[in-house]
Amino acid sequence: MNIPVNTPVFNGNEKKYLMDCIDTGWISSAGEYIEKFETKMAQVVGQKYGIAVSNGTAALESAILALNLEKGSEVILPDFTIISCVQAIVKAGLVPVPVDCTWDTWNLDVTKVEEKISDNTKAIMVVHIYGLPVDMEPIWALANKYHLFVIEDAAEAHGLAYRGKQCGGLGDISVFSFFPNKHITTGEGGMVLTSQDEFYARAVKVRNLFFDSERRYIHEEFGSNFRMTNIQAAIGLAQLEQLEKTVVKKREIGSFYQEELSGIDAIQLPVPKTEYADNIYWVFGIVLRDPDLPADVVMNKLGEKGIGTRHFFYPIHRQPALIKEGCCEDKFLEDEQFANANYICEHGFYIPSGLGLTFDEQRYVVQAIRSIFI
Repeated sequence: MNIPVNTPVFNGNEKKYLMDCIDTGWISSAGEYIEKFETKMAQVVGQKYGIAVSNGTAALESAILALNLEKGSEVILPDFTIISCVQAIVKAGLVPVPVDCTWDTWNLDVTKVEEKISDNTKAIMVVHIYGLPVDMEPIWALANKYHLFVIEDAAEAHGLAYRGKQCGGLGDISVFSFFPNKHITTGEGGMVLTSQDEFYARAVKVRNLFFDSERRYIHEEFGSNFRMTNIQAAIGLAQLEQLEKTVVKKREIGSFYQEELSGIDAIQLPVPKTEYADNIYWVFGIVLRDPDLPADVVMNKLGEKGIGTRHFFYPIHRQPALIKEGCCEDKFLEDEQFANANYICEHGFYIPSGLGLTFDEQRYVVQAIRSIFI
């Protein structure tokens, strides 16, 4: 048996909308599906505008540039997150300030954010990790107190709600990714969302090479070609129509794993719910409790049984590219500040949980894990 970490599912209007793009010839970065997808995503999360882009990394870079922060400004972000987050900050000439994650939710530890705020801090980037949101109320309070922007990375949070409000609508500017392992996929793709007219206007220009509105080939600033195609947007719109069913399916997968694996003392499972959110299990993560047992050992054993796994994120403060850049002050990179991120990086991994996962496959994964620890 060979079970990948993720298999996407296309069982809605994807083919119908794609054929419409082909039949009408609207296959590039113009067409009605782009506007429909942007409008519908913005409505779902409660933002005024959506700006569809080519991928999630492009969405992060567009969002950062849309804020138009002064070079050298500091942006606080979680240490435990994907490289795209810090890359967008550094490429914009800003200074990343990482903060450790919590032990249980693996999200940004909001109790440690304020101590990292300086006179040069201009924004806090929150990243909802693996199916649970960051606790946003303390973040909003700090943003109001210190006059900071909130950048929300909801790449892993399609359909996730924080205290009843949809993720993607919790920041001054927010982003989604539509990579194949996301609840909504366009193959590659992303979106910036905001209710601020100024941020919207800048993000649109960043996406399209900063073409001048009156004289196209005059450029006041450098932008990028981050445009999404009409074909991608057609797939995305069809996927969005299925989002509620997708979340139900992912929670069913997560609940089965929780029930079947909960008796294994050697592993830490995801938190099913907090006081402010129910887990949507974007992925199903496992952390090994034995500090002498690295994740690779168990991952290799599962791999021998044909079960795909993937490492947890590598901490930002340990990223070789970041260290080479020298873009962080030494005081931000002291390793002992990031005990939780360091541990779960070395001892955490996730198992198959994609929408295409069958019940028999999931049962096989459970049996394989139990055979290792029991």
